[in-house]
Amino acid sequence: MPMPSLNAMAVFARVVDAGSFSAAARQLGMTPSAASRHVSRLEAALGTALLQRTTRAVALTEPGRAVYAACTRMLAGAREVEALAGAQPGEPRGLLRVSAPVSFGQAWLAPRLPALLARHAGLELQLSLTDRLVDLVEEGVDVAVRIARDLAPGLVARPLCAVRYRLVAAPAFLARHGVPGTPAALPALPCLYLGYGAFGEQWTLRREDRATEGETAEAGKAAGAESDSNATAEMAETVTVRVPPRVTVNNSAAIVAMAAAGAGIGLVPDFAAAQGLADGSLVSVLDDWRVLEPYAGTAYAVYTPTRHLAPKVRAFIDHLAAPAQAEQTR
Repeated sequence: MPMPSLNAMAVFARVVDAGSFSAAARQLGMTPSAASRHVSRLEAALGTALLQRTTRAVALTEPGRAVYAACTRMLAGAREVEALAGAQPGEPRGLLRVSAPVSFGQAWLAPRLPALLARHAGLELQLSLTDRLVDLVEEGVDVAVRIARDLAPGLVARPLCAVRYRLVAAPAFLARHGVPGTPAALPALPCLYLGYGAFGEQWTLRREDRATEGETAEAGKAAGAESDSNATAEMAETVTVRVPPRVTVNNSAAIVAMAAAGAGIGLVPDFAAAQGLADGSLVSVLDDWRVLEPYAGTAYAVYTPTRHLAPKVRAFIDHLAAPAQAEQTR
């Protein structure tokens, strides 16, 4: 069997990424027929069809999916070698493939990336936003962002930020329906929330009474730190409510949009609500209550263990993470 050329693999991967031969050809500076010939040669070398061609788009065959994953890994390695050939030691260069959840990527990650690219002129970025749990090795991803309380073993993880969920609503909605004073009022109001996986209609909230905490702290100075901690725990009120599933959505940005339009009270992560709270289209509800598990976690940057972490990966993580946060192997 003839060895497939790296050039043919590069064209094939670009066709898949672009979604059509014509779009890939424009990006590569060649004709669509030339791009098609490259892919045909790759298929001939491998002895299998990789793409299902239509007049408007292409779709991967079953073997094509496996070949595409292998091609992206090989191309990433080739770019890395090319970058190392002309780079100073430790200089971030080459293509960095990043995967992140959709809403988090849009609201938190994307605004922070232009500064990274401005700082490292030799760095190229391919950002894929998906809520699917990607396989870093199989899909050729350098670093992924995952929001979780616990991570699967076998990856190195570095915390980026805490993720807290909060209740928000449009001012007009609260003017019509009233502002709930306690979690017990929530079941009678239309609520919008994530409706998949561990997320569901049963919410547990804990009251955070700042005045009580202050008074307890004063008492703790006389009784000692341990007594202070115990008294605070005893005074904390925890409530579990069942919220009927009026609307469930599998995307936080969509929940924010519906809440801002007055559809109900949305339960969303703070990064998704930040813009609406800043511009006044949303206001926070039940601020003295913190939503507990599973609506809480940490955003981590994760990558596969390696003795020599690529400068591009380290630069990406260092740019996003607080300096005091240490890496930890899960």
